[in-house]
Amino acid sequence: MPRKDRGPDQLRPVTLAANFTEHAEGSVLCSFGRTRVLCTATAEERVPSHVKGSGRGWITAEYGMLPRSTHTRTDREAAKGKQTGRTQEIQRLIGRSLRAAVDLQILGERQVLIDCDVLQADGGTRTAAITGAYVALGIALRRMQREKALRPPVAAVSVGIIAGEVRLDLDYEEDFAAEVDMNVVGNAVGELLEVQGTAEKRPFTPAQLVAMVALAQKGLAELHAKQLASIAGAFAK
Repeated sequence: MPRKDRGPDQLRPVTLAANFTEHAEGSVLCSFGRTRVLCTATAEERVPSHVKGSGRGWITAEYGMLPRSTHTRTDREAAKGKQTGRTQEIQRLIGRSLRAAVDLQILGERQVLIDCDVLQADGGTRTAAITGAYVALGIALRRMQREKALRPPVAAVSVGIIAGEVRLDLDYEEDFAAEVDMNVVGNAVGELLEVQGTAEKRPFTPAQLVAMVALAQKGLAELHAKQLASIAGAFAK
């Protein structure tokens, strides 16, 4: 079925509400349509043991979904005593993406921890987490007086094929129906950091892969502009 509310090459409404919480060095509520992820950045004057003595800093991330972020309640992973493989995979993806957005040498021996908490899920929680986390990180680095360590924006967006049509930024229903779905992480100079794609219902061709990446990069460019505006707005008087 064709989209009712937007074209196939359009993002859902995206907002990046900076300074959403009071205590974190950086925070933003990132909304992709009905998906909402709270991203906070915490600065620490220490680094993990594997980085200590190197002169470099470190960026790491944690990700989680609140029990009623979905249609039915899901038990907290802390109550189960362990994280799911999905959670571990997503937070590693967020961490990798953000480390690519920072010059760790300029950051020096200090660490920024990013927490991404899904308040409401309607598809694309990992892409919203990465996009919002960059903003929280950028705000934190400026408050740490380490803004020179921040590289051009890094964002993420989903793309997929439904009934043969390439679509940008899938919501939950589209993701469920997609023949192919893909998550693309890229920076503002046009470089790709990570591409995760799966043929859910049927294989896809190299030409379709090129089309999906090109559409993703269009969406990424729009997200990068929003990220820079949100960081600047966090310090506007």
